[in-house]
Amino acid sequence: MNALHQYFFDAYRAARLGEPLPPAPGTYDVALFRAAVDRRRFERVLAARPARGRLRLRLAAALRRRRAGGPGAR
Repeated sequence: MNALHQYFFDAYRAARLGEPLPPAPGTYDVALFRAAVDRRRFERVLAARPARGRLRLRLAAALRRRRAGGPGAR
């Protein structure tokens, strides 16, 4: 039995008993992934390790443009 079969059984039982339906499989997958990424970033901050990723790269590029007087510089 896979997760979808279990969901159908649970939904049927809930409908017969007048209870609210359970969440569909995969409903909270994105939220779980984001929480894991946030936790990892938080642990990096606590360990005083440098930030990595797209945000850091964009900030570094913006600083380089600003120092060079290129597009986007003020």
